Amino acid sequence: MLRSIEWHASRRFRFRMTVAGFAALSILGPHVVQAGCNAPVAVQVLGSGGPVSDDARASSGYLVWIDGEARLLIDAGGGVFLRFGEAKARFDTLDAIAITHLHADHVTDLAAILKSGFFSDRKRPLPIIGPTGSPAFPGMRAYMDALFDARRGAYRYLSGYLDGSGGLAKAEIAEISAKSEKPQKAFANAAFKLSSVGVMHGPVPALGYVVEVRGRKFAFSGDQGGDNPDFTAMIEGADILVMDHAVPEDAGPVEAALHDRPSEIGKLAKAAHVRKLVLSHNMARSLNVLPKNLATIAEHYTGPTVAADDLMCFEPEGDAKK
Repeated sequence: MLRSIEWHASRRFRFRMTVAGFAALSILGPHVVQAGCNAPVAVQVLGSGGPVSDDARASSGYLVWIDGEARLLIDAGGGVFLRFGEAKARFDTLDAIAITHLHADHVTDLAAILKSGFFSDRKRPLPIIGPTGSPAFPGMRAYMDALFDARRGAYRYLSGYLDGSGGLAKAEIAEISAKSEKPQKAFANAAFKLSSVGVMHGPVPALGYVVEVRGRKFAFSGDQGGDNPDFTAMIEGADILVMDHAVPEDAGPVEAALHDRPSEIGKLAKAAHVRKLVLSHNMARSLNVLPKNLATIAEHYTGPTVAADDLMCFEPEGDAKK
């Protein structure tokens, strides 16, 4: 069966492609670009792009929706502030913000989103979770200090996020070891549980996350390259895996140390028995060979695979696990 797909990578770039033989493969399918997600539980991709503007997408950012409210934000790369507003998400309903790592395309809009919180009715503290640091990268606490420290912070006028002054919701900052090999509890409340484990992203301290809510599991790879068996084990049986899709199969060793090749994506999704694979962190170098990458993934993982776009919503399918 031939399926004709129109894909828009930018306003100036448009092509048509024909993909044959992907019976289990969904590119856009029923997934709708929309403001907010109306399902009882869902994942929304705010930013589906990477660190280069030629993909014409917002950088990494994801929302977990529960009963029509945005409850968890994972990553806040460039453009996510705008998409957060377009999604009709509200700062005061967020239970937590989790950052996978401190590359700019995953965290640069955090300050803008927090600034918007000044205009919200939020009074309760806001947990902000991220990785520990290294000699080359700050940890989450040091990063927040660099932004908001009352004396030296770049945005010191928002120092209330560190001490609760000025009517701002105090940030409860938590660092998870980027070297952790077993799942760590990052956050939990009556609505959901967030766990994390360290993943390999070259020299960058990085985390992968899994959210458990109402018998569903939503997994977020962040950026990772190479073998990450601890992450694979943590996300076993995930209803949705949002996976870093940044390089083609012929990526060089440097790129492959930072991002999984398509064959590795397929092997990971198969090994973890995920129900649906969502490709995000899409870059021009991976989008330009999207049909080839999808074919390579399908050699290993035969479940539904979706190349995400900004503001797409994804709902779990089938019965929830008991």
